[in-house]
Amino acid sequence: MRKFRWVPIVMLWLAVGNLSAQTGQRNFETRDATPLDAQRERRALQSLLTIVQQQLISAVDAMPADKFGFAPTDGEFKGVRTFGQMVKHLSATNYILAAAALGEEPPTDAGDEVGPESVRTKAEILDYLNGSFAQLAKAVKAIGQTNVAVNPSPISPLKKGDVTRSALVAEALIHACDHYGQLVEYLRMNGVVPPASRP
Repeated sequence: MRKFRWVPIVMLWLAVGNLSAQTGQRNFETRDATPLDAQRERRALQSLLTIVQQQLISAVDAMPADKFGFAPTDGEFKGVRTFGQMVKHLSATNYILAAAALGEEPPTDAGDEVGPESVRTKAEILDYLNGSFAQLAKAVKAIGQTNVAVNPSPISPLKKGDVTRSALVAEALIHACDHYGQLVEYLRMNGVVPPASRP
């Protein structure tokens, strides 16, 4: 679990480092700016992607199928997503950001970050989540390819001139880590110890 706590910080560092490397000369007028090492960038982001994917898949799989409709009610939880809706949201966001990183249009069934209505069961939601990570892996593999466009995403704070493939992948991973923390709370509220916290 300790390793996982550092993942968002490392991802942010990678994204900022990548932006700095790509815009270093323009913004800081430095002649010694290091060019982007696409192979190292791909390896680093693929490692982080694998860690985040394993953590999330195991957490989602740990929730009993009959609890995917669970949403907290005690406290200030009015209108929050259910467990299943949160996983679909996370997955849809992965698909949308991966599409932008690959220069593609977002999938129409991703909706407004809610995912397809037809995806309902635990098995379907897990398949959708796995598919979203496969798309992010494609985006990671495309880092450094100049023949593959990068589009800005309407759900990203990064604008057209600032968006990079690495930054979009890092944004997806940061978002996934945020929801992982929420999913852990939902698991524990249902008496399930998250797999990453088990001895």
